[in-house]
This record gives sequence, C-alpha cells and structure tokens, in this order.
Amino acid sequence: MSITKEKKTQLIQEYRRGDTDTGSPEVQIAVYSSRIAQLTEHLKGHVKDHASRRGLLIMVSKRRRLLNYLESSDRSRYTEVISRLGLRK
Repeated sequence: MSITKEKKTQLIQEYRRGDTDTGSPEVQIAVYSSRIAQLTEHLKGHVKDHASRRGLLIMVSKRRRLLNYLESSDRSRYTEVISRLGLRK
C-alpha cells in the first residue's frame, strides 16, 4: 500500500528546495499526495476496508495542516505547490 522507495526518491528530487532537502513542507506534501492518490485507488476496489479509510483521512488532515502552514509562512511557495500537484482549481 505504501509508495516504493524509488517513487519517494523521485518525488524528493522533484520537489526539494536544496541539494540536501528531504523534509521541507513541499516534499512532505508531495509524498502525502502520492500516498493519498494510491490509497484512494485502493479504496475504490475495496469499499469495506475501513482501516485504510481511516489512514486516508489521517493523511489528508496531515497534508491539510502542512498546506495551512505553508500558506501562512510563504504564500508564493504555497501557490506553486498546489499548482504543481493540481490540488486546487
């Protein structure tokens, strides 16, 4: 159910802010978005998997908190991340 190491490394390379950056809000939001998309697909086929649904809701709320933090601290980075990930219309 989790993302592969290669996929996570690729996301980190794509969204990092510096050479040694692995934990910036942009990277964390990208990783959460990937996991959320994968879990959403899983739940379409396994409707009664309530434990995974709970995990999905937890991940969505963590991503929301990171987005709120990024929006309050640096609005330009926030708009860049949501446009790159396609989270808002």
